[in-house]
Formats: sequence, structure tokens, C-alpha cells
Amino acid sequence: MHEALAYLPQILPAYIAYIIAVVSPGPAIMAIIGTSMTHGRKAGMTISLGIFGGSLTWATAAAAGLATLLQTYAMALEILKVFGGLYLLYLAYKAFRAVRASGDLPAASQESRSPGFKSLILRGYGIHVTNPKAIFAWLAIIALGMPRGAPASVAVLIITICCATGFVVFMGYATLFSTAHALKIYRNARRWIEGAMAGFYCFAGIKLLTSNI
Repeated sequence: MHEALAYLPQILPAYIAYIIAVVSPGPAIMAIIGTSMTHGRKAGMTISLGIFGGSLTWATAAAAGLATLLQTYAMALEILKVFGGLYLLYLAYKAFRAVRASGDLPAASQESRSPGFKSLILRGYGIHVTNPKAIFAWLAIIALGMPRGAPASVAVLIITICCATGFVVFMGYATLFSTAHALKIYRNARRWIEGAMAGFYCFAGIKLLTSNI
């Protein structure tokens, strides 16, 4: 690992690129925000764990060269893209149904009615791991921070630093958007928030299905 530390000047630009990517709103971040505001902090942190697992999967795959394999077998990438787009459209449908649901939310926390632990983990993991663009983002990050001839420990260091940061960011979003103030905003604007979530997932799903990767 001491040998990898000598590459810190090359790793820094990759880390900055990752920070920009991880804090930018996308399907994963929107899922954390929506779940935290709807079902509370515990549910938000749980779906964050699933998303973190998906991110770690793509990071490991990129370091192992899976992106090159997917580029070689274009059909596998197309299948993954279609599956990811359809999954996002399914989430849009569920959010739209929530918009149409009648009745106001009770004043109590929504955690008691939140989906189960396994369901949230799989939902978070599914959102991130079915997005083929994530592996290319990770590929770019690793390629940016790992010059030719660098030891494998450099890739390990990049993944460790970035994933640790991603974990903090995901949990931070879950904590921030599950505060009493955030829940009060959600109760007062539930239909607008759910509608925005439905629209975002629909847009992201269609964009993924029609994109050229």
C-alpha cells in the first residue's frame, strides 16, 4: 500500500471526478431522498446500503476489466440497458400510484409502514447495478487515477477512498432528508414530491432505453 501512496497526485483528479459524480442528482440519490422523506431515516439508510453495494459491484468490475468484456459482447450491455430502463419505469409507476393515493399522511413517522429490509436493499442495489453507465463512470475514474504500469494496489486505494466517500454521502442524504423538517415538508407537499419522483424516474428510464452507450 505504501507503493500506492506514491500515486496520490494521479489519484486526486479521479477522486474529484468521483465527488462530482456521487453528489449529483441521479436515480440512486433520488431514491435515497424519496425513501428517507417517505419512510424515515432507517429506510433511507437501508436503501443507501443497497445502492452502496451496487456501486461497489461496479467499482470492482471496472477494476477487473469487466467494462472491456461488456464492450466486446455488446448484446450483454444492451440487455442490461433495457433491463435498467424498464426497472426505472417500474419505479415511476409505483411513484405515480402513490400520487393518486387518497388521504393525508398521519403525523407519526412513516418508518412503521416502510418496506422490509430485504426489499429496500434489493431496490437500492437494483437501481444502481442495472445502470450500465455506472460502470463506465467507474472505468473513467480508475483510468484517470491509475496510470499505465501502476500496481494493482493503486486500484484498491482508489476504490477504498471513493467507496468510503460514497458511503458517507449516501448516508448523509438519508440523514438529511429524514429530519423532522424534511418530513414536515413531505407531508405538506406529498403529491408534488411523489409526482416529481415519478416524472424523474420516467425521464431517466426513457433516457436510458433510448441512449447510445
